[in-house]
Amino acid sequence: MTTTETPNNFNIPNALTLLRVAGVPVFGWLLLTHGGDSIEFRVWAWVAFALLMITDKIDGDIARKRNLVTDFGKVADPIADKALTGMAFVGLSIIGVLWWWITIVVLVREWGITLMRFAVMKYGVMPASRGGKLKTMLQAVALGGYILPFEMWDNWVAETLRWSTHLVMAAAIIVTVVTAGDYIRAAVAMRREQKRLSQS
Repeated sequence: MTTTETPNNFNIPNALTLLRVAGVPVFGWLLLTHGGDSIEFRVWAWVAFALLMITDKIDGDIARKRNLVTDFGKVADPIADKALTGMAFVGLSIIGVLWWWITIVVLVREWGITLMRFAVMKYGVMPASRGGKLKTMLQAVALGGYILPFEMWDNWVAETLRWSTHLVMAAAIIVTVVTAGDYIRAAVAMRREQKRLSQS
């Protein structure tokens, strides 16, 4: 009889997840410095955001390849993503680059689903779905476009990229709302299944 050894929570993927959380205030400081009117700081904010988002893919790849997927990672990884993207949404709205209604809609969805995940943890852990991963990718690309100071670069390339960013953000909002429904249905199904098993 063989048993599957449970991975230790103290591993590289989880360390990268915690690093992503720790990098959030640094990114926020770079973005908000001089009210977002500094091209240099905006570019450095983009660099910080890009590097932190890359750790999301790296920790996921390592966890799957080395069988280091843990319940802690399943919960902490999406929280780290939401902390980073949440800072980006709020920061961009503060400096006047992104409409506040977009930030509010996205954050209500993101943290609402996160709280729901905690609520159903007694029935099981809900990992990120494919739709959720697509949502995160679209948000990251759009946020990266807004973080770069396209509005301060007066040329047709910057203007084209700025409008492309608007289109990607529109797609991100649609996927964000649609996947919220998917997670709610999954949570309801998980709860029903656990109740059925407990009664059988």
